[in-house]
Amino acid sequence: MDRPVATVSGEQRENSPLLDANTTRRAVISAVNGPVITVRGDGFAMAETVLIGGLPGEVIALKPGRATVQLYESPTGLRPGDPVEKTGLPMSVSMRPGIIGGIFDGIMRDLRGKEKIAFDTKILVREGDVLNEGDVFATVRETEFFTYRAMVPPGVSGVVTWAAPNGEYSASQKICTITQHAPKNLTLSQTWPIRTPRPVKTKLSASAPLITGQRVIDSLFPIAKGGTCAIPGGFGTGKTSLQHQIAKHCDADVIIYIGCGERGNEMTEVLHSFTRLRDPKNGAPLLERTVLIANTSDMPVAAREASIYTGITLAEFFRDMGYHVAVMADSTSRWAEALRELSGRLEEIPAEEGYPAYLAARLAAFYSRAGYVENLGGTSGSITIIGAVSPQGGDFSEPVTLHTKRFTRCFWALDSRLAHSRHFPAIDPLQSYSDYTPRLDEWYAQEIHEDFPAYRAKILQILHREHAIIEVIKLAGHDALSDDELQILQTAREIRENFTAQNAAVDPFCSPERQFEIMKKMVV
Repeated sequence: MDRPVATVSGEQRENSPLLDANTTRRAVISAVNGPVITVRGDGFAMAETVLIGGLPGEVIALKPGRATVQLYESPTGLRPGDPVEKTGLPMSVSMRPGIIGGIFDGIMRDLRGKEKIAFDTKILVREGDVLNEGDVFATVRETEFFTYRAMVPPGVSGVVTWAAPNGEYSASQKICTITQHAPKNLTLSQTWPIRTPRPVKTKLSASAPLITGQRVIDSLFPIAKGGTCAIPGGFGTGKTSLQHQIAKHCDADVIIYIGCGERGNEMTEVLHSFTRLRDPKNGAPLLERTVLIANTSDMPVAAREASIYTGITLAEFFRDMGYHVAVMADSTSRWAEALRELSGRLEEIPAEEGYPAYLAARLAAFYSRAGYVENLGGTSGSITIIGAVSPQGGDFSEPVTLHTKRFTRCFWALDSRLAHSRHFPAIDPLQSYSDYTPRLDEWYAQEIHEDFPAYRAKILQILHREHAIIEVIKLAGHDALSDDELQILQTAREIRENFTAQNAAVDPFCSPERQFEIMKKMVV
């Protein structure tokens, strides 16, 4: 199969502020060090996209007369003296109809080898209408339950001076023209730099939970829509399986699943299972509300580093349409390893365990793009980020886990002992927590039952008391226990076997109402 080649449109070149007289000077490769390319030439800008032998790369460091580029493909065949083409544009992705149900690589190239050309479009505006940034001017009904909404880009507004009739249009075809100081043509697609957060009108308080159908999560450690969560765990503890379950059954409108450095067979399993399985909300295939970003362990390391930014940029675009989006990042540890490899090739001074000193800042920038917001167009939407972390040997004190814990407000710690005993999800109630519980108690009390928060507190209290009693048993034996303590042990065992454990085959989804009924029967 031919290797896809990045292109830059003539309109993008013409409107780019980064192009100047210096861009006419010829730039060439000076040195090749894996995916890190040293380029000799002037006129580059930080984060600018360049083409080297038709392959896309991004400028990550600048010195007088020299630029360092991370290449998003294998550098095989490149050599010093090869020409480098400047674009004057940052690394960006094009959001357009046809993305839902697709599978893409880390820089948004379609891996299916097929792409729909024309879309049945409904035009919502006519001449004389005033459009502001974020307003929807056309829609495409992609599936029975998902509608693509073409929006006015941020920073653009004006009066409609021409509008096309309803019909079939390509993603790049002109739909309408608006004029303020100068005419601006609008299309179904919109391009945005992946490392720049999309603007919003205001951030709102996250006051409703993301319902996952997993009892241990929804009842004990809930996550809010617009929240952030870390799932740390050693090999075989079920991080990927838990993310699969949440993606299949949560009440988000759109799922962005980022396979960052994971095994190829895992991404194949996601693709096949999401095609076969039905959405419990509407009976449609799960793939019809899912976008897969696949950058497996055998793909270029630079594209792996970019993949989480590609995924979160897509999530922001769907959020701006007014949808609630859940982002599954699997795993941020593999992303951090890619960052470490690129940092090493740049000969930067390493910090903890060889990671670059800016690891914490990059993690913070990623998780800060979650939130429940009011969009520019007046709608509301949310992005919930659930990131898996793979600490070596299950050591939660390693840098990626520690820094992730600082920037997330929900922590579902997976225990290898629970996993080895076939207890899934293997979430350890003693190490896990959710800072969203106080603000979500009101929602559970109003929407489910007024006693829901009290029963949650009782169950957590029993599980913690069980741990203290087990420590007593280790010192003094069972004979030292009172009848009340024996009763607590029995109740805690029932909670672990029949409440916090959940069989994905026979009990994949449990509604909050049913969760409350189970809690009432276990706690008196």
